[in-house]
Amino acid sequence: MKRIAERIAQHRIGAAPAAVGSLWPLVAGTALAWFLQQWIAPAVGPFYAKLLLDIGIAIVAASSLNIVNGFGGQFSIGHAGFMMVGGYAAAWLTYYGSIQLWGSPALHGGFLGGGDLLFLAGCLLAGGVAALAGLLVGLPSLRLRGDYLAIVTLGFGEIMRVLVQRTGPVMSPAEAQHVAMSETVGRLGGSLGFGNVATYTRIFYVYVVVAIALVCAYRLKISSRGRALLAVRENEVAAEAVGINTARVKVQAFVMSAMFAGIGGALFAHELGTTLNPRELGFQKSIDLVIMVVLGGMGSITGVVLAASILTIMPELFREFSSYRMPIYALTLIVVMIVRPQGLFGIKELWDTALWRRLVGRGGKAGPGGTPRAIARELGSERAAVEDATPDAAETDEGKS
Repeated sequence: MKRIAERIAQHRIGAAPAAVGSLWPLVAGTALAWFLQQWIAPAVGPFYAKLLLDIGIAIVAASSLNIVNGFGGQFSIGHAGFMMVGGYAAAWLTYYGSIQLWGSPALHGGFLGGGDLLFLAGCLLAGGVAALAGLLVGLPSLRLRGDYLAIVTLGFGEIMRVLVQRTGPVMSPAEAQHVAMSETVGRLGGSLGFGNVATYTRIFYVYVVVAIALVCAYRLKISSRGRALLAVRENEVAAEAVGINTARVKVQAFVMSAMFAGIGGALFAHELGTTLNPRELGFQKSIDLVIMVVLGGMGSITGVVLAASILTIMPELFREFSSYRMPIYALTLIVVMIVRPQGLFGIKELWDTALWRRLVGRGGKAGPGGTPRAIARELGSERAAVEDATPDAAETDEGKS
């Protein structure tokens, strides 16, 4: 019988197959985003295209919160603050950058033109600034958990809202042309909001970000760092006892979560029909994101995607009953929480459910490139066979006597 190390070595694959296995989800997600942009959006009309945009942004924001609340077991209720940081950073770059480059904050160029490239640079800036904010929030909250951590994140969101409200009015194009970019940092519109932001957000960009966020979340969940994060969620004291640096994994979770939240805020800021102001990304937005994570299942990626889609569509379904829309919405959430307190999927993913296994199969065969679950199943069967073939110590001693 081969040793376990030798059995694991048989399942190692080469660099090329590993690269293909890592990239194909992103390629498939990009193809789906292109399909939605080119064929689905023109077919369904502007209203449903806007709804597709809202669903994608909600998935990005809720999936990023799931990294902290679901994987890490922390309780953050100020996640919209990271969206606000990212949204205003990206809006500042695209608005004042467009004025500096072309003399106008309006749309410039077509698909992947100069304006779109500036917008993508704004998304990167939003992710970086929000990640830095996540680091600043994560470092002082290392020793906090539960309600105390919730208070810290809530305070962060409120601090961001107040700081944005105290900024000066947005400069006009004629005024902004004659000043340096550094002098425009404090001119973000205040409580009135950042107006005249170009609407660069497209369905293609949103769902490419959705694909990247979901792939990163899944890779994190099945990686060693993700397992360490899940261990912190289950029992932080036990995780420290087995050598996990709980402070490091929690800060890494905050940084990664904040980065994707910032990018989601940048997409939100440049969406058609959206007014970027502190009220839109305040405490109520944070609570909406928490509801999506709890409803989908704490730690379930596919559950959060489904919950974000449902909770974005539901207000539109009840729009005809505007007087009863919010009571029906709240009652529906209460019923779901009573029937399924663990959320729609609990801690499982879609492919872990009994229905998926009946329709698709148990998923994965052992062999080169097999899934980790299939490899573990084979190793477990081998270990059981070895234990059955090995006589008990008592029987061995009796035979010797």
